[in-house]
Amino acid sequence: MCGRFVSASLPGEIADYFSAASVAKTRTEANYNVAPSVNVPVIVRSDDLRQLDLMRWGLIPFWAKSASIGNKMINARSETVTEKAAFRNAAKKYRCIVPADAFYEWTAVNDRTAKKPRKQPWCIRRNDGAPFAFAGIFDSWSDPDGDGTRLRSCTILTGPANAALEPIHDRMPIMVAPAMWDAWLNPGDHDAQTLLDSLQAPPSELFAIHAVSTAVNNSRSSGVQLMDEVEPMTAESLAAEAEQRAAAADSGRLL
Repeated sequence: MCGRFVSASLPGEIADYFSAASVAKTRTEANYNVAPSVNVPVIVRSDDLRQLDLMRWGLIPFWAKSASIGNKMINARSETVTEKAAFRNAAKKYRCIVPADAFYEWTAVNDRTAKKPRKQPWCIRRNDGAPFAFAGIFDSWSDPDGDGTRLRSCTILTGPANAALEPIHDRMPIMVAPAMWDAWLNPGDHDAQTLLDSLQAPPSELFAIHAVSTAVNNSRSSGVQLMDEVEPMTAESLAAEAEQRAAAADSGRLL
């Protein structure tokens, strides 16, 4: 899955990389901890040209009664996206690319001093510094109790993890190679299944992965420092920390 990612490149930089002919209204500030319901840059195709647009992350189907459903639809499984009622229409007609400078995944680390395992976050980037091109779909929704204003929202497609990601998570975002950008974005091609079958997982050598601070676990945390590399937590390091805390507490009682 993909529950958080980094969108730090400026709109002009994204447009240049994806050869977008026009840039719609987009945010200009970097976001190093993109969370669901946040507006994110996306690449779409309009009038036979690629365009950089802005959409809410978390797809709201056109038939939804409330926008809150989008919070549960930040990802769509590629294996079933053409079958699920919430996604199949969008998969046929409204495909997009979601640029990302990096994304985060978590592993569980046993902590004998706590009832639940601790979560160790990992930052996944391209080792060549280029952005990822996540396969996405989008939809347009109008609040039945509103003024008719339409809200466009998107979701990121996921599939089985490759060898680089498997130790961290069993799934990963589907990525679109440059040679497939035009085909994937073509709104006139409604054969979404064939397009999906044409998307291949990138080679493991493309990925650079390192542990980052648990600060990223809080969706309100921000700043480029969230991507800084740290020593990963282990069961042994957590046990050593617990022993140090206990020794410090005992020392304080003796004083």
